[in-house]
Amino acid sequence: MELIGITGKTGSGKSTFAKLLADKLNCKYIDIDKIGHSATSDSSISKKLCQEFGQDILDNNKNIDRKKLGNIIFSDKNKMEILTNLTWNYMQNKIDNILSQNEDYYILDWALLPSVKYFNMCDIKILITSEDIKRKEKILERDNISKEYLEKRETNTLNYSKFKFDYIFNNDYSKECLSSIIDTVYNKLFK
Repeated sequence: MELIGITGKTGSGKSTFAKLLADKLNCKYIDIDKIGHSATSDSSISKKLCQEFGQDILDNNKNIDRKKLGNIIFSDKNKMEILTNLTWNYMQNKIDNILSQNEDYYILDWALLPSVKYFNMCDIKILITSEDIKRKEKILERDNISKEYLEKRETNTLNYSKFKFDYIFNNDYSKECLSSIIDTVYNKLFK
């Protein structure tokens, strides 16, 4: 089993790259952010989140509204830590379950990957970067959020140490660029 860890700031194109590489390798793609989203839908976790942050984080259907929750946690690192403590065991169990399926390759995709144990387990570590102005424009359009919300969210991003990665690629958002990066990684894996 080989783990390929792909990370980068939100909007850098890391997920697009990770999915394309997973298709090329015909391997299991693990979107850790989606696992985190599913954690907040778990009834016991949702209940604990409401106890911690109040009923105002719910939408009209009594589900966790991620933007409302984000407004709270992105403005306070302690509250972000509370969210992590409430969701991480659930997330870890899901990831471990997927990794137990004995595939040849797994691709782990998460902006926070370097902050968890799975990063050190990765055989190949890839950082995707992009120019901040383009990246932020992409996020605003993609996520339909305000600049203020984006800035709150940005305060909780990691600073990536470039020395911890096997590959660092700058994404210019063109198909040619992503294809070139994928070919480079694919060729290195199958020399």
